[in-house]
Formats: sequence, structure tokens, C-alpha cells
Amino acid sequence: MFSSLKGKVCVVTGAARSIGLGIAERYAKEGAAVAMIDISSEVAAQADRISQEGGTAKGYILNITDRDAVFACFEQIVKDLGPVYALVNNAGIVDQRPFEEITADQINKQMAVNVNGTLFCAQAAVKTMKALKNGRIINFSSKSGKTGSALMAHYSAAKGAVIALTHALAFELAQFNIKVNSICPGITDATGVWNSVSAGYTDNLGLSREEVIKTFTAKIPLKRLTDIEDVVDYVYFLTASGEYCTGQAVNITGGREMH
Repeated sequence: MFSSLKGKVCVVTGAARSIGLGIAERYAKEGAAVAMIDISSEVAAQADRISQEGGTAKGYILNITDRDAVFACFEQIVKDLGPVYALVNNAGIVDQRPFEEITADQINKQMAVNVNGTLFCAQAAVKTMKALKNGRIINFSSKSGKTGSALMAHYSAAKGAVIALTHALAFELAQFNIKVNSICPGITDATGVWNSVSAGYTDNLGLSREEVIKTFTAKIPLKRLTDIEDVVDYVYFLTASGEYCTGQAVNITGGREMH
């Protein structure tokens, strides 16, 4: 049973393009008031487009690693649109290189965006969710956060931390009827992350892009890469349904990850 999102405020980070934009568009289609956050100014134009097409959306340019700026942004969202019902922590970065070559700055950047940014946005959103005595937080982890991925040790560590954060928040926020889950996509086609990763494998493994796609598709039982819509569907389910689901790290990998 899906509940209506009409009039509910849903916040999506990393919403200027790709998966985040797809989630924002789905929310708007379902009648939600969507706050679209991104470090890119492109987010404002995308929000305007959604509004012109009949949805309710507003763009906010934000660096999620700045805690004070995050809190100020969420205060403005509440003023503009109302109390936050759902938060999708989609914003993230990826990096790929041999383990011995990873620098302190590269580790810190992975943690700052993927972990700290997720935590800061959740802190800012929880205040209004507690007042509503209802809410959804959906954190983006990765298949790499469970099994890990070669040449991506620092990224895998950050995404593993997101799962641990999800578990902790699910325990702590259940008393307020706030459900906290994470999703763990596999390689998702037509995204900036996949473009970066495939380029990294091309450089580090000496394979053509076609060979990289063939190699990784062969590892997936369902024999295709993840589509953006596969991810959008799960996020929508966890937002509009999933009443008895919290603390989960849901795989969207075509069977490549099964725990």
C-alpha cells in the first residue's frame, strides 16, 4: 500500500542530474514538494523546469560538507516549502586508483562528501521529522560498501560507513516513527559515477570501455547493468511505502550482491 506524497516535502541531494534528478522528477510527478540540492548551479534550472512542467520544486545550491551551510539551507527549505518528510542522501563522489597511491587528501574528500555530508543533511532534516513524528531517510551506499571493490578502497570504506550510519540512525530514530534505510546500487548505467569508474578501469586495467562493460556485465546474474529507473523505483517504494522497513541496506545489483 503506497501512501500519497501529495504536499509532502521531499529533499534530494545531488539532484542536478542523473539518479538524483530522476528521483526528484518522480517525487514531483507524485505530487510532492521537492527541494533539490546540489553543489552545481544547474540544480536551479532543473527545478525551474520541473515547476514549469506542473510540479513543485525549488533548487538550492549547497556544499554538503559545510555543516553550518547545510543547517541554514534546511531552515530555508522549511520556510519555502514546509517541514521535511523525506530526505534522500544521493550526493556522493567516487575515486579509483591503486591502494598504495591513495593520499590523505583523497581519503578525506571521500569521507567528507560521502559520510559527513550524509550525516549533516540527516541531522538538519531530523528536527522537522521529529515534529511530524514521521519521516524517511534514504542514504546512498553502494555494492562497494558491502563487499568492497578493487582499486576503490577509500570509496568502499566511505560507503561501508554509510551503512553503519544507517543502522545507528534506524535504532535511534525508530521511536519517532522515522524509518532510515540505505540502498546499495551496483554499476548504474548513464551516470557520472559509472563514467568515472569505467574510465578508471580503462586506465588501471588497460581495457577498452567495451571490454570493461562486458567484464562487469558478465558478473551480474541478470546480465545487465543497473538502470537509473531501477534505483528511482526503490527510492520511491521506501518513501511512499515500506512502513515496516528500517535499518536495511537494500541491494539493487541484478543479483551480483546477495547479502
